[in-house]
Amino acid sequence: MTRHYTDIAFTDDVKAEQERNGTRSQAERMEQVAFPDDRFTEREADFVTARDGFYVASVNSDGWPYVQFRGGPAGFVKVLDERTLGYADFRGNLQYVSMGNLRGDDRVSLFFMDYAHRARLKVMARAEVVSAADRPDLVARLEVPSYRARVERAVVLHVVAFDWNCPQHITPRFTAEEWSEFSTPE
Repeated sequence: MTRHYTDIAFTDDVKAEQERNGTRSQAERMEQVAFPDDRFTEREADFVTARDGFYVASVNSDGWPYVQFRGGPAGFVKVLDERTLGYADFRGNLQYVSMGNLRGDDRVSLFFMDYAHRARLKVMARAEVVSAADRPDLVARLEVPSYRARVERAVVLHVVAFDWNCPQHITPRFTAEEWSEFSTPE
């Protein structure tokens, strides 16, 4: 069994760059680590549902990448099953760049960050955009009733692969809630 993540990420150009930089043998060892990186365990599920935002990259029809931040209350991204994530997509800046890109190519790359604990999870998925009018049952399952935002659609993410990334260069940052844990007198 090979890893789906390295099958996707380690293209011939990437392998050539690894070779030029003397890291190809390390990358080959990573490729040989056999584990099901196309389905979430409790660790990944807990990590994703604790986040209050993530970055999503899509590609337009001219091949240009586009990165968008998606945010909401912690837990707004739901783990529907071990291979499927979903979230209610809130009305945003009205540009619809990511949504337009997904019409031509449903592949996305997601970056879930926990700055306070210096951890990140990279996920490659295929995105399915579902109209709120067409699937009110799905939107009801994904929306956060206490969060006042207009839901325009549901986005279902079919996980293809994921990888945990090293914490070496993650600068710790804290939300107001996380910071209050440190600054509240006992």
